[in-house]
Amino acid sequence: MAKSTKLTEAQACIEANRNPVAKILGLDYKVIDEISEDSSVLSILDKITKDDDPASETKMKIAMLLKQLDLHLLNHTLKHISLEIRLNPGTFKNDIELLKRFSGKGKQTVLEFIDYTSDYEFSNGCRAPPWRQLRGEICYVLVKPHDAEILCVTCSKGGVFLNGGKTDDEEEVNYERTGEIYKDLVTLLREKSAIFSENMSKQGFLHVRSCHLCTEKVRVSEGQQKEKDQPDETPRKTEDATLHKASTASHRSALESSRINLGKKQMTKRLEPSLNWKTTVDAKGKRSSVRDTQGGKHEGRLEKPRPSILPGIAQFRKSVQKVEDIISDSTSESEEDEEPSERRKEANADLPSEYWQIQKLVKYLKRGNQTATVIALCSMKDFKLAQETCQLAIRNVGGLEVLINLLETDEVKCQIGSLQILKEISHNPQIRRNIVELGGLPVMVNILDSPFKCLKCLAAETIANVAKFRRARRAVRRHGGITKLVALLDHEQNSTEPTYSSLYETKDVEVARCGALALWSCSKSNGNKEAIRKTGGIHLLAQLLKTSHENMLIPVVGTLQECASEENCRAAIKAERIIENLVKNLNSENEQLQEHCAMAIYQCAEDEETRHLMRRHGGLKPLASLLNETDNKERLAAVTGAIWKCSISKENATKFRKYKAIETLVGLLTDQPEEVLVNVVGALGECCQEQENRVIIRKCGGIQPLVKLLVGTNQALLVNVTKAVGACAVEPESMMIIDSLDAVRLLWSLLKSPHPEVKASAAWALCPCIQNAKDAGEMVRSFIGGLELVVSLLKSDNKEVLASVCAAITNIAKDQENLAIITDYGVVPLLSKIANTTDDKLRQHLAEAISRCCMWGRNREAFGEHRAVGLLVRYLKSNDANVHRATAQALYQLSEDADNCITMHENGAVKLLLDMIGSSDHDLQEAAAGCISNIRRLALAIDKARYPYNSNRHYKLPSITQHRTCHSHAQEP
Repeated sequence: MAKSTKLTEAQACIEANRNPVAKILGLDYKVIDEISEDSSVLSILDKITKDDDPASETKMKIAMLLKQLDLHLLNHTLKHISLEIRLNPGTFKNDIELLKRFSGKGKQTVLEFIDYTSDYEFSNGCRAPPWRQLRGEICYVLVKPHDAEILCVTCSKGGVFLNGGKTDDEEEVNYERTGEIYKDLVTLLREKSAIFSENMSKQGFLHVRSCHLCTEKVRVSEGQQKEKDQPDETPRKTEDATLHKASTASHRSALESSRINLGKKQMTKRLEPSLNWKTTVDAKGKRSSVRDTQGGKHEGRLEKPRPSILPGIAQFRKSVQKVEDIISDSTSESEEDEEPSERRKEANADLPSEYWQIQKLVKYLKRGNQTATVIALCSMKDFKLAQETCQLAIRNVGGLEVLINLLETDEVKCQIGSLQILKEISHNPQIRRNIVELGGLPVMVNILDSPFKCLKCLAAETIANVAKFRRARRAVRRHGGITKLVALLDHEQNSTEPTYSSLYETKDVEVARCGALALWSCSKSNGNKEAIRKTGGIHLLAQLLKTSHENMLIPVVGTLQECASEENCRAAIKAERIIENLVKNLNSENEQLQEHCAMAIYQCAEDEETRHLMRRHGGLKPLASLLNETDNKERLAAVTGAIWKCSISKENATKFRKYKAIETLVGLLTDQPEEVLVNVVGALGECCQEQENRVIIRKCGGIQPLVKLLVGTNQALLVNVTKAVGACAVEPESMMIIDSLDAVRLLWSLLKSPHPEVKASAAWALCPCIQNAKDAGEMVRSFIGGLELVVSLLKSDNKEVLASVCAAITNIAKDQENLAIITDYGVVPLLSKIANTTDDKLRQHLAEAISRCCMWGRNREAFGEHRAVGLLVRYLKSNDANVHRATAQALYQLSEDADNCITMHENGAVKLLLDMIGSSDHDLQEAAAGCISNIRRLALAIDKARYPYNSNRHYKLPSITQHRTCHSHAQEP
């Protein structure tokens, strides 16, 4: 149709559609950029078509090549410019503030500290001086890594680098660059500190930092949207504010969670999330939508009305709650509460068909009606939920949220099915934590008030599985779960009517068993132990202990065992007369029940009355018989622990000798775990207090394995071993064996231990060794640096260490040569320095050490010069007879010096000593009389010096304190 005008029409079409490929196939197939009206390409094309000159065509081709070269150089230049680092003050401020949150003392922090060199901030956000800002510098930071010196870092728009640091004189920054330029502060610190790089990978800093950037982008987008849509600002104001709050809450939540997880092991982050984790990230955000979907499908029959909460705000509230939980947690628990990290599977790992079937069932739970939900729950319950694959399948597709949501419905069938599944899968540590994070515990606690006993049982059993870590146990207590669980123990309250007692008796017992099971898990926290006691749980547990159901007795005794670690709970247990039932259950055939009964006895036997009750009710014999069954190590550890504590009473130790338990304990000193060895050696140490038992241990060859244990590292074991070796050293024959095994040197080396308990126990053990060793003085001197070490321990702050060292010095100083050596090491001023104490045990051994040290050189005068005499006089006012005897002996030795006599008289020693002359203790009588005699002789000497010509006349004795000068004159020739 166009005929002669077809060329013109084609040109017009091309000019109107300058990118025809993009118009036809879409923007993804765009070949060239949009061309402006004055496009040089079209002008070149026009010249080629209008001019037939071959030279002009060549020129046009060259022009096109130059144009292409120009575009190529421009693109290449822009590419390099885009790679240049252009940082701003806000970026540095965010990074530094985040690093401050992760800094501090401790091995888990990323830095020791980080701070600006200048506190002044200019209006543009920079802290560098104006003349340095012209060079692009923003601020200067002082950083102290854990494994490097303090770094002074320059933060500029072009990157981060080390400068010359601060000058010593003027405290100014040397701005000259001394290292390479890095793209940001974190990259520089990773290069300079290995600890920083390692800890950063654990803390999730990059995730928190990305939240900062996301927040900034949201703010920028809000500002742009306001500028573009200014006329529509009013209707969009609420939506923008909501978006801003949600993003801010998400950012603050990330910060709080990072602070909470500080110091804990985190799994290494990957760019591609694995199959197990791909739905966890947005699980909280989907929770509301899941509930809304269910609400529509179930038509209001399964779900209670619930206010919707923005995911960001909900997450922020949970994070704040975590911080409050950590701050308010005052419990100190010995068990390991942190769950092990989940084993992450690769995304391409082969998964069984059950994984995908369970995920389909979870989808039915989300979208199905009431009937479909019940059927899906029943079908899901038929799977092997104990397998980790099935558990993760439920979690990864959001099934935990649905199951917890079903617990809040009024449909009992759905609640039962959901609890049955949760009870099975909550054995998984990660599932437990997810249940707590999703708020499942408060819902389960509320179900404990349900009138349906099967619901109570399932809820209590699930709580028992979930409450395996501190935060879960704390959540149970805070939501009133302890009170409700204790109420479940009263299984007789619903069986008062005889008509229905036979019908419901089993169910009532099962409810009580499940309640005890949950309390057993919760009782690992000190706060929960006290809550159980205050709500009357000890009384109800004591009643349940009388039952014959073994499956009931195990959680009951387990709860009592945990509670018995608290003194108040032990008093309540003693008041309920529980020991008799514990002894009865020791004879059970159930090994687990025997173990928990023995552990409960171990905890309670700290009290003397409990040890007496164990002997009276015949509990020592079954304990001794259980020693022969060594296959179950957990039970053996509990039994040996109970024997250890019961052996503290001498009457019980005698009984154990009668039951041949000491020979069995000696046989357990080899090839046993440390948990058993600690208790075995502790029991032998208590039994060694009697002469007959020491002979048995020596004849059974028990000293050699005891000495071998002195080279261990377990603190509790070393304390018990040193005590046992020291007790055996009281017997001369045993001491010969100890000396031949070089055990004294091992004991002396333990004085270098960093643990005060080990030091004190080793020093106590050395006392009988020095007393009973042949040529003890030479033996002590043979230890190079040993005497200096003993004297240096007098600088300790631990009173038990001081008392034990004073006792050791008392025995060491019996040898005159050793006394001279420790005097040179400064034992006198150190003993005088610790004399100002009110601890009677330390007073006794300190006075004995002073008494022994007075027997060398000028030590008597030195004690007086260091003002120890007046402090010793105060010891005479103590109520301890041992302190009186040791102090009187020390004062007797000190009274050999005249100035010390005057100090004693000034501090009222004469009157106190006169009262002690009438004591029934002959050593105290003799020391007190000798001290008064020395004071009297000094008074007579003063009298004679003052009245030299009337010495035979009887005058009233003048006051000693008025005649210090007279005494000095009397000594002149």
